[in-house]
Amino acid sequence: MNTHQVRLTSLAHGGGCGCKLAPSVLSEILAKMPAVQGFKDLLVGAETADDAAVYRINDRHALIATTDFFMPIVDDPFDFGRIAAANALSDVYAMGGTPILALALVGMPVGKLPVEIVQQILAGGASVCAQAGIPVAGGHSIDSLEPIYGLVALGMVDPDRVMRNSAAQAGDRLILTKRLGIGIYSAALKRQVLDERCYAEMLASTTQLNAPGAELPDIPGVHAVTDVTGFGLLGHAREMALGNPQEGIQSASFEFDHAAFSYLPGALQAARDGHLPGGLKNNREFVGDCAEFAANIPQEYRDLLFDPQTSGGLLVAIAQEAVPAAIGALKAREIPSAQVGVVVLKRAPLLFVK
Repeated sequence: MNTHQVRLTSLAHGGGCGCKLAPSVLSEILAKMPAVQGFKDLLVGAETADDAAVYRINDRHALIATTDFFMPIVDDPFDFGRIAAANALSDVYAMGGTPILALALVGMPVGKLPVEIVQQILAGGASVCAQAGIPVAGGHSIDSLEPIYGLVALGMVDPDRVMRNSAAQAGDRLILTKRLGIGIYSAALKRQVLDERCYAEMLASTTQLNAPGAELPDIPGVHAVTDVTGFGLLGHAREMALGNPQEGIQSASFEFDHAAFSYLPGALQAARDGHLPGGLKNNREFVGDCAEFAANIPQEYRDLLFDPQTSGGLLVAIAQEAVPAAIGALKAREIPSAQVGVVVLKRAPLLFVK
């Protein structure tokens, strides 16, 4: 890990997706937002807390629009830029789309950071956008108390191929790409106890694009997709399980096998050592009584399922017969994935972990 005179993480009270507003607070803020009506071409809005908005342009093209930004999760400015860009583009892929361009969102404490560091942050983000085959076509910047960086990400998708988070069906299998533990790693890093090997694992995961999401609409039987970020695996599973009554889809319940998840190699021990990010507690409170654990599951495994992920993986609800095709497509792109659960008819609790 490169060292710098200025530790970016020391300039921020939070980092990565762990610095999102607590989901319970966000729900309260948005409770009185007027419902979006009268826009027949708005295919996906805010109703189901999906990953991006989707607006139909014509019968073959729909625009995906999303934005994501946060404070530093690492101290290396180039790495910070890469992670933030990969995280923002993930929302486009989670909708089954392909990015077309990005705009940079930049807030930097002028006078605290040398220009060269800000340039490296932007360069890191641009490098990931280049990897995705898109330009950073502009943006906006402000003088802020804490460093902030992210993207507005725009993409395209066929209106008939949009992947939503709200259409999981009983009998579906749940596949998760990427390993859990990013938030716990980031907490250990901020306390300067994360070793070089763990940092490399963290960086490899958070900068890996979720590009295979654009291929999921080609696999018959893929019913619902979301990316797992700041609300943790169980927080995003809760949103996914509730479904969308407006589309006539009944909410379902999810059953997970804690032993089926893949975890970053040092994450379990880091959790045992108490390196838990603040966002983890918020996520646990948000999920509340919606989740129940089998009595024999150790605390560190429970913590990891609430751990806020930054640039996390995709959670996919897919018909059982389509699982081999999906796993194969992901492996071909060198994306780690595992079958971690099953969708059942709605019952209490909404989420069960055995």
